[in-house]
Order: sequence, then C-alpha cells, then structure tokens
Amino acid sequence: MQFSGLTGTTCGVVRLLRTLPTRSLVLLAAVAAIVAVGGTAIAVAGGGGGATPSPKPLAQAVRDAMAAPEPDGVTARIKFTNRLFPSGALDGQVGSALMSGASGRLWLTNDGRGRLELQSSAGDVQIVWNKQAVTVYDASSDTVYRAELPARKTDARDTAKTPSLARIGDFLDKLAEHASLSGAIPTNVAGRPAYRVSVSPKERGGLLGSVQLAWDAARGVPVRAAVYARGSSKPVLALEATQISFGPVPTGDVEVLAPDGAKTTDLGALGSAHSARSRRHDGGLPVRPAAGFPVTAPAKLVGLRRQDVRVVGKESKTALVVYGEGLGAIVVTEHKADAPGGLLRGLPAVPLDGATGHELVTPLGTVIEWRRGGVSYILAGSVPSAMAEAAARSLK
Repeated sequence: MQFSGLTGTTCGVVRLLRTLPTRSLVLLAAVAAIVAVGGTAIAVAGGGGGATPSPKPLAQAVRDAMAAPEPDGVTARIKFTNRLFPSGALDGQVGSALMSGASGRLWLTNDGRGRLELQSSAGDVQIVWNKQAVTVYDASSDTVYRAELPARKTDARDTAKTPSLARIGDFLDKLAEHASLSGAIPTNVAGRPAYRVSVSPKERGGLLGSVQLAWDAARGVPVRAAVYARGSSKPVLALEATQISFGPVPTGDVEVLAPDGAKTTDLGALGSAHSARSRRHDGGLPVRPAAGFPVTAPAKLVGLRRQDVRVVGKESKTALVVYGEGLGAIVVTEHKADAPGGLLRGLPAVPLDGATGHELVTPLGTVIEWRRGGVSYILAGSVPSAMAEAAARSLK
C-alpha cells in the first residue's frame, strides 16, 4: 500500500521534550499518535454507506492492494475526532484542533509529501511532511515545530515486485501468533468500495483494544484507521474521510503556510541514533554512577519484572527503566530535578506517600510525574490509573 513514509517514526530527543511546556508536549504527543496509527492514512471509526467490493481472503485483498496502480496524488476532506483525553483533563493547557477534534483537508503526493490541515474553534493546526522532515504549525500558540526524519535506507526490496500470495500469507500467519486478525471485511469509505481489517493484541496488550485499518479496493491507498481502547465500542482516535479523489496535487498544496513572525521550535532528528547517548545495564545499581544521581530501579514493579536500565542524554542525563513486556510495559524516566515545576504540573494532583504527583489518565494509559529526593520521575504505561499510582508509590 502506498503513502506510508511516516509510519513507525519515534522521537529520541529526551532532553528537549523535558523542556517543553505541557501544552506543547501534549500537542506533539497527539501528532505522534496520528503518525503511529498510519501517518498518511485517513482514519475513521466505521464504514459508510454505498457499494462494497466482492469478498476476498485477507491475503488476497492485501496483495491486490500492494499491486494496485499508484495514483498521482490524493485529495480528501476529513473529520478528526479525539477522545484520548477526558473532558476537562487539559483545561487551560491545550487549545488545539489536535486536542479537541476538527474538520479539515488532506493532500498527498506520490513522492512522499503531504499536508494535513485541521480547522476548529480551538485553533487550526497544519502538519506538513516530506521524506526529510515534518513540520507542525499550531495557530493557537503561533508556533512552528520542525523535526528531521530518519533517513530511509534503500534496498532491493524497495524496488522488488509485489510479494507473492504465499509470502503475504506467511506474514499474516506470523502476525496471527501475537494478534487476532479479522478477515478482509468489505466496506465503503467516502463513497468508495474498501476493505477493512481489525487487529487485536492477544496478550500483554495493555489498554489497547484493537486497531482497524481499511484501504481503497481499487487504488490500494489506506483510507481508514481507528484505535480502540479495551472494552470500548467507540474509537479513541478517528479521522474520517467524507470526500476523496485521486489525481495530481500542486506543490503549493503540500507546503506549510505559517505566518511571518511565528515562534519556531526545532526538535532535531526524530529517531536518530545520534540524538542521545545510551548506556545499557542489566542491573539497577551500575547505572547510578553513569547517571550522576541515585537511580531507583527495583527488580520488580507491581509484579512486572525489570527488563532494561539505561542512561540517555549527553549533558542532562536521564535514566530509563522498563518493566514488563509488550504493550503492557511500564516505562520510568528519572533525572535530576534541576528546574521548577514539571511537564504535568497543571494536571490533577495525586498523593504518592510523601510526594505529590500530577497525573494524566487516558483510555489508552496513564502518565504520572512527581519529585522525590532531588530526582524527578515520569512513569508511563498502557495501564489503569490505580496500577500506575501503585507503581509510583513503590519507587522510593
């Protein structure tokens, strides 16, 4: 399937993220969520009315999509809904279309460029990307965020012919060992026949219920994706295509339109191996001298076994500790509390046995920030708030 150049991008700029205000951090987290769900895909919660394609086995539907002729470009009208943050959880912190939901437009070219424009009363947002960089303009704060994308290595597979039906079937069989797959479900998106598939983790999936992806039956272009929390029938994130057409897209439609004088924040290289130095340790104690402060890393945390301890960053060092495996893992970062306040200081307070934390609870997970003994902690995981709070209280 085409138009997937941004999929899987992650940010390694730990030190810079610590310096951003809550509003900016949450804004960028929402962008990352969109990118992770499918980047250039058009996401939506369910199928629309209209003609549907003929039933096919999933492997055949995927192969036909990969072999479909690539369009010169894509133009669509979309509607974005965000249920990730509970109502009122971020009052006074965020006033962006990414946080409140919006309608807008999408333009994609066949050479890896695109622009997503979201418009709402809370403030417009534009996301523009190409193979080298991604730029976000948030009108509510009049700020431009720029980041370099990791260089993509070209190998023979990039120019190889469409994989055989047997190879695709083998891939789906391996995926089915870890996730439950639906078949290729005939549906309709924006008046066009499409196929939809649902993927649900079998175990260690945290609070993630499923991810749904659909693609245009004739063009093979991703046209639908939705993320569901466990036990919920409504998507946490949805971006609905109401109209879609295929054809050349002018260069001006995939360029950022930020006014002169807008503030600029450079995020550096996303996912770059050179953005931070990492030293890995299998035990908790050896990491302490490297970090330069006492690191708390018990062998187990709320029943989850410690999997990794490492130090990242060149100047302002951060200890990174991982507990558990898969999507149900808990990640803890620790660094010297060398600045007042914190990333989540405007969010609800939670008592942590002698310390006061600030907590963000979403349908997909919980984040808690607190300070103790001159060290600042951030705990995050796709776990319920009660489990996250118990984990935070045990880190002493």
